[in-house]
Amino acid sequence: QLKIKEELKADRFSEKYTAEINFAEGQATTGKVLLYRTQDSSSARLRVDEVLLVSADISEVPPILNPNQFDYSKYLAGLGVHHQVQISTENILKSRPGHTTLRGFAEEIRNYCIEKLRQSPLQLNERAILQALVLGQRRDIDRALYAQYAAAGAVHILAVSGLHVGILFFIFQFLTKPLRRLLYGRQVQAMLVIVGLFSFALLAGLSPSVVRAASMFSLFVFAQALQRETNSMNTLFISFLGLLLINPLWIFHVGFQMSYLAVFFILLLQPKIYNLWWPKSWLLRKFWGITSVTLAAQIGVVPVSLYYFHQFPGLFLVTNLVVLPCVGFLLSIGLLIVILAAIDMLPDVLALGYNQLVSLLNTFIAWVARQDDFLFSEISLRLSTVLAIYITIFGIFLLWKRFTALNIYLFLTGTILILGSLLLQKYENGENELVIFHKNRESLMALKEGAALTIFSTDTIRNNWEATSPVKSYSTFHAVDSLSISPIPYVFRYDGTTVLRVDSMSVYPSSEKVDIIWLTGSPRVNLERLIDSLRPQKIIADGNNYRSFVNRWEKTCNRKKLPFHHTGAKGAFLIE
Repeated sequence: QLKIKEELKADRFSEKYTAEINFAEGQATTGKVLLYRTQDSSSARLRVDEVLLVSADISEVPPILNPNQFDYSKYLAGLGVHHQVQISTENILKSRPGHTTLRGFAEEIRNYCIEKLRQSPLQLNERAILQALVLGQRRDIDRALYAQYAAAGAVHILAVSGLHVGILFFIFQFLTKPLRRLLYGRQVQAMLVIVGLFSFALLAGLSPSVVRAASMFSLFVFAQALQRETNSMNTLFISFLGLLLINPLWIFHVGFQMSYLAVFFILLLQPKIYNLWWPKSWLLRKFWGITSVTLAAQIGVVPVSLYYFHQFPGLFLVTNLVVLPCVGFLLSIGLLIVILAAIDMLPDVLALGYNQLVSLLNTFIAWVARQDDFLFSEISLRLSTVLAIYITIFGIFLLWKRFTALNIYLFLTGTILILGSLLLQKYENGENELVIFHKNRESLMALKEGAALTIFSTDTIRNNWEATSPVKSYSTFHAVDSLSISPIPYVFRYDGTTVLRVDSMSVYPSSEKVDIIWLTGSPRVNLERLIDSLRPQKIIADGNNYRSFVNRWEKTCNRKKLPFHHTGAKGAFLIE
């Protein structure tokens, strides 16, 4: 028995949810699982708090099968999810509405608003941006459009977080400012602002990013209402500690790390940067304020961003100077549109006007994304390098604040650590290795010799290997600077190991000393006879084989007490 807790972004084949297990085989139990349901156009999506009785097996979330890829199982472990369940509509024996939780109530409100927006004159792409800005729902954003926002350095506006809550915080502060003239006006204003922030959080589905942002700004409001001297940095760390006491696993979320780093560095560096220049023009001062905030936030998040995403948009400053002023306007008007659409009072002229504004924003983002020369991609940083960079940044800040010997030592220590980490990374990347990747319905091997990578494949006419998985993640991690393509040989020798590849032709030499036999293309061979003939030390089967063949080969190897490596179960095979 499962209870749906959250709907995740679907892939091409399945809907995805996180669910809580209440019973398994008649036994009461607890724990969260990742639930896949095969997409079925005739069935409605599952809803948060819906309780299902399903007939299915529970399995562990599989680890990554190729080196240096994004580890989805590790990401899910940070959410407290270690197992998965795969079902189709036929596996659902019963379903009923469960006890409504606050998260489920928020999801119902959001789904209602999305349905009303679909009935408005807003176009698909523009409506998707509105849903992301106001409702925190990115499910309908086109992949190509999302990639353009990422390349332009503006993807942060599509995830409801501290930026959006901060904008609304200032809007609510401005709208409720007259209340300060009343008796207990500050307290009433604080209460209304906090209610407004958490109402927006409810509208956005109570995602962790918006809840932590609303909590953080609520503490700022509370401190202002008390009219006591406060330290913004202390308030920031109180909210940080409070949220981790509620859910310690949030510290593993990339969004959690980046949002707190951004706010921390804004509080730390923005006043220093802003005081470097005092423009006489009011308009220039506003633009300089936005610039200083953007620079401080980027300094804080760039090392972590490079570590996770391996790219840096060089035009981020241009993008944010245009986008940030627009976001406040688009967010406030978008919130009004959602409210009016929900009560069936949305004028077409307002919807069409908003549609045109978002279309102009998308056009600008697309133009920035096309400036390929300013997008620095395939950057690989180790965690040790990231930590060393932050030590150096703190050293520079402390030197900027006060020129002392201790601060000089800190700065020099960070610099030495960066250089040492980069040298170690270069040394590790310089080592040679041979990799037989796991890829469904395709045989793929790579030979890395220093910074040069040779891809061996049966498909040698493909021209986009740099963007092909798993080659892209592997070459990025190892800082490969040259890539070539070759056909896979049938017999090759590497580091004293002889490998024989047997493909669908099922042809092999009758007597030749080999160390490894690589089975690919589902060859119809008598494996027992092949082993007796060539006496290999190991058998490898890649992802380009029928599963039934792999199972039969594995049983044969077990009888022969011969090591068997299936890339679909044990991952890519490496010879270092």
